[in-house]
Parts: sequence; C-alpha cells; structure tokens
Amino acid sequence: MLGIPTLHAADGHDLPKAKQTKLGLYLTPQEAFDKVSAEADKVLFLDVRTPAEVIYVGMPSAADANIPYMVQPDFPVWDETRSTFKLEPNPDFVSDVRVRLERKGLKPDAEVIVMCRSGDRSAAAANILAEAGFTKVYSIPEGFEGDMAKDGPNAGTRSVNGWKNAKLPWTYRLDRQKMYGLQ
Repeated sequence: MLGIPTLHAADGHDLPKAKQTKLGLYLTPQEAFDKVSAEADKVLFLDVRTPAEVIYVGMPSAADANIPYMVQPDFPVWDETRSTFKLEPNPDFVSDVRVRLERKGLKPDAEVIVMCRSGDRSAAAANILAEAGFTKVYSIPEGFEGDMAKDGPNAGTRSVNGWKNAKLPWTYRLDRQKMYGLQ
C-alpha cells in the first residue's frame, strides 16, 4: 500500500454526516489519482454516479468503471420536494462491484475507491460495501464536481473542490467497457 495520507478529516468528524463512512477511509481527488496511477493493478476505482451524470458531466479517465449506487426506477417518479426524479438503490450494486473486481483479477480484500458527484452517495456506497464484507473502501468526499461555493462570484456552483476543479484527467469521451449495463 502506498503511504498516501487520507484527508485531514480522516476520522470523519469534520465531514458532514452524509459524507461519513463506517470504515472511515477517505481520499482527496489528488490522493485517489496518485494511488490509482501508482497501483492501477491493485485498486478498483469506481464512479458510482448514474450513467446520465457520467454522460453529461464527464468521467475520470482513471476510473475502472461506472457502477451507479442509485438508479432511476423503471417507472420514473417525481420528487416534489427536491424538484427532480427520485432515485432508488441499485439492487445489483454489490454483485456488480464483485464482478468488476474479478475481471480485474482482484480479491474482495483489495482497495476500492468510490466517487460520486459530491461525496454523499460515495459514502453510502462505501457503507453498503462495508456491510457486504469489503474492508478497504475509500470514499472521495469532494466527489467529481465538488462542493458548492456559499458566497462570492461562484456562489451556488460546484467550484470549491472535487476532481474536475483539481484539474485531474477526465473526459466526455466514454469507454463502452467501463459503462454500466453494457457488459
């Protein structure tokens, strides 16, 4: 394992509750990129956003696969409170992660890194994997797009941190082999 430190909030106390995980393993986007770059054959890096998010917002070039933690139900339901479509947990999430590990030649005790848009779903995904027996699941609390700026000229935009704002490699050009539901 690389001697890459976890976030300064490694114990999770400084993170919002929704971004905290049972295992308490966190990486910044840069730390995740460095780990995947140095140990690509030993780590599984997953983008757990919906395929639509990946299509329209882009995906880290270093991600091994898109396996959404949440999916839209077969019959879409509108969430009046949030003014968006409701999502539900992906019933195949854990089994799909196991398949990707196996394809990469990794065992269930391998390191898994999960990232969503802004850290909430990746924490929930990490918790589901921990409950399924995975012991080395890292969440990226900053996510792909980062947190929203609270004030200043960028207020209300996801411009504070995150993979894209760290200027790490990402692309709109998706690899079919990495996309959910095509394998």
